[in-house]
Amino acid sequence: MGTTSDPAARQRGDRRTEALAQAVEGGLLGPHAPVVGLLDVDGVLAAVDALHAAFEGPAPVQHTFAAKACGLVPVLRLLAEAGMGCEVASPGELEQALAAGFGYDRLVFDSPAKTVEELEFALGHGIAINLDNFQELARVDRLLAGREPAGPVGLRVNPQVGAGAIGAMSTATATSKFGVALRDPGAVDAVVEAFERRPWLDRLHAHVGSQGCPLPLIAEGIRVAYELAERINARLGHARITGIDIGGGLPVNFADEDDRPTYADHVAALRAAAPGLFDGRYTLVTEFGRSLLAKSGTIGTVVEYTKSAGGRRIAVTHAGAQVATRTVFMPGSWPLRVGVLDARGRPKHGPVEVVDIAGPCCFAGDLTATAAELPAVEPGDVVALYDTGAYYFSSHFSYNSLPRPAVYGYRTGADGRVRFALVREAQSVREVVEESGLAQAGNLVALRTP
Repeated sequence: MGTTSDPAARQRGDRRTEALAQAVEGGLLGPHAPVVGLLDVDGVLAAVDALHAAFEGPAPVQHTFAAKACGLVPVLRLLAEAGMGCEVASPGELEQALAAGFGYDRLVFDSPAKTVEELEFALGHGIAINLDNFQELARVDRLLAGREPAGPVGLRVNPQVGAGAIGAMSTATATSKFGVALRDPGAVDAVVEAFERRPWLDRLHAHVGSQGCPLPLIAEGIRVAYELAERINARLGHARITGIDIGGGLPVNFADEDDRPTYADHVAALRAAAPGLFDGRYTLVTEFGRSLLAKSGTIGTVVEYTKSAGGRRIAVTHAGAQVATRTVFMPGSWPLRVGVLDARGRPKHGPVEVVDIAGPCCFAGDLTATAAELPAVEPGDVVALYDTGAYYFSSHFSYNSLPRPAVYGYRTGADGRVRFALVREAQSVREVVEESGLAQAGNLVALRTP
């Protein structure tokens, strides 16, 4: 599981250990519920507090949570109550955020493929929008037809500062699908002209990427956006751009228990690259997701069988690609820490063995860990997948029609007892069948009738 010298991280680990044990004791995890997601509420709230503290200063800041990281309404409600806004990138995420209680003025809409209907809704309800390209700008021109939008409107730019360690998570490459590519010929002049022609355009947005992107790379991308904002305001002779959306993207440490880098580290890198960003002339908007939730989440799963093949021990569990999709398909980029607990949910000890942790999906690569060194794993034990609070149990992959697991939040009292709150019910097999078109079962056969 890993050790830490950070008291807060150690306490989080202790809470997780107790939550797993009491989840087994209470039947939330076991033979009849062989996989479950658990979210540490205190850990999430501590991350929100750390984010707010890091950005304290003269610059006004609107912190939004990237809904894609965990679009579960009770989680979004918790974050709303903790003072966060919400960044959404689809109609589904927008409706989830509204259902969770976010007001229109606390939302940022970032989809790169916004429809006319979606734009009309956002423009009319005061939702902040970041437009992705010049065609979308022209579309908004037609929709506004001379009237003012009800909320802030920004333009996303791609500073083209390069990729981090995971190409798929890097959004500031030369050919990224996001934003206006600033190093392309004529792009900067076109952006300046866009602001000259549109008094309602008042924000710039830049996001370099997330996992795998080092802080200096992220800071360099934000510096480019800041300097462009300064150039545009100087050109126009007044503060047309009043806000800069700096995205999110703080990488998560999946190697051990510690939180690193921290939000304070992130702000220090930004201050070094663009000191004027924080002097109060611009409202800053952030869009953090993974870093707020990842280390507070755990997936617990029952070991159904153990076996040996070619000298390699294999533990077959009920958690695989359906809950850990990125880890299964890109294990080099998304490795997870794993632990093994006994049938009572208590950590196992003793000599270690090398074991692969396999999931239930019907393909050979369905492994959540390879060559993990763990105490001997036996049927009936519990395997814990750590740092899975973002994207894992909230972004289900329906391979083999495996049902979505239940998700619970938890808090630990001074007496050591854990209180659980249901976040999402487990999906039943019957519901899986109904979602697969049960009500339309005969429709294709009916097409055979002349």
